[in-house]
Amino acid sequence: MPLRVTFVAAARSSPSAPERFEDDRPLDQAGWDAVQRVAHELLPLAAAELRYCSPTPRSRATGDALGYAPLAQLALRDCDMGRWRGLTLGEAMAREPEAVDAWLADPRGTPYGGESLLAFIGRVGGWLDTRPREDGCRIVAVAEPSVIRAALVYALQAPPSTYWNIDVRPLSTITVTGHAGRWNLRFDGGFGATHPAVDVRAQSTRV
Repeated sequence: MPLRVTFVAAARSSPSAPERFEDDRPLDQAGWDAVQRVAHELLPLAAAELRYCSPTPRSRATGDALGYAPLAQLALRDCDMGRWRGLTLGEAMAREPEAVDAWLADPRGTPYGGESLLAFIGRVGGWLDTRPREDGCRIVAVAEPSVIRAALVYALQAPPSTYWNIDVRPLSTITVTGHAGRWNLRFDGGFGATHPAVDVRAQSTRV
């Protein structure tokens, strides 16, 4: 049987707090409250045989609050943004507009001195491909939205530019099934849904 890996997007702090590159802020009260509102839907994932998380404070806290007791994985860390770490996209644009444009246009570029988008996608994909393969194994991973976006690009064998077209909302879930070299997206329609799941197979080619 194929592996089943469900990603849970980490909760975020107050919507009034802007998203920052490599954001390592802990959850505030608004984040904790958001977790509690959806806990009844996400708690069943605690039955997964293997439970992981990104090493960020909010990913750890989200996993712990949901009862997963996840194991932090260094490979699921956010993209290394070099000297842009801690900045918002707007702040980086204000300081280095040409560098930001170059980064958005070239998945191999590292104008900030960190990790390229292509390397980031490959790192997260490498983690996905090396999960223990056992019959019927279920895995849950609480991760930063950026990490989940990278995992989906890899699973779909899509061009790196697809990364910018994926919107992952806090506390949303997405499942991939399969094994190394062959992953499918699986849409279950939410917990308690009565309609069947749909597997979507990628038609694009990784570059």
